[in-house]
Amino acid sequence: MAGGVVLDVAAPADTRVLAPVLRTEDLILRFGGLTALNSVNFEVQRGEIRAIIGPNGAGKSSFFNCLTGVLRPSSGRILFNGDDITGLSTDRISRKGIARSYQITNILPNSSTLENVRIAAQSRRHGWNMLNHHRAYRDILDKAEAVLESVGLGGKEDELAANLSHGEQRNLEIGIALATEPQLLCLDEPTAGMSASETRDIVGLVRRIAENLTILIVEHDMQVVMELADRITVLNYGEILAEGTPAEIQQNARVLEVYLRT
Repeated sequence: MAGGVVLDVAAPADTRVLAPVLRTEDLILRFGGLTALNSVNFEVQRGEIRAIIGPNGAGKSSFFNCLTGVLRPSSGRILFNGDDITGLSTDRISRKGIARSYQITNILPNSSTLENVRIAAQSRRHGWNMLNHHRAYRDILDKAEAVLESVGLGGKEDELAANLSHGEQRNLEIGIALATEPQLLCLDEPTAGMSASETRDIVGLVRRIAENLTILIVEHDMQVVMELADRITVLNYGEILAEGTPAEIQQNARVLEVYLRT
């Protein structure tokens, strides 16, 4: 109190909430004499859907592989929730809260849909223990069943993953990623090989799960990108060519020249 007047001082904001959920600093990846990523400085905000596009060989897969621990950067840093995760293994990065789906479906085809998701959920909540029967973990089964429901596979718990349609298998893969309870979900070509109706279903699914997640998506289907993304990052020859909203990217002359021209 000063002179009888109460000073209204706002509490400091939570810097972890305001800070980017993911940031890269001068990220470089080299394979011998080839530079796949060249000083990439990138930020994505919490709750954002960010698309990463670019022509073949632009560095999109290399970037995803660095973020998820498949490849170790040659130099630079990757920060997740302010923590340096550069060069961590894939399992340690998963435990930090980053999950990924792959361009080629990565499921256990001879296991049921429930078993596929249950294994992922158990890895997060109890760790892997072959000596404990999975049915001892009721919470794991509840989680797995809820995840299957959320990706449109409710009622197919006992179906072998191999017997699902291509679109359903992609949904299952997203479910496997969700079962690890990520904060950031990296989707690599989620609509690859899909029919128009399957693509619409995936777009709807991504919109639903984005309510509680930050999503990075690499996608060649420009209609999907324009419908889903809050912002777009364009890579070309391992460097960021442009960033902006879908409308800004559609009107960017450099992007049109190297990528979006027909």
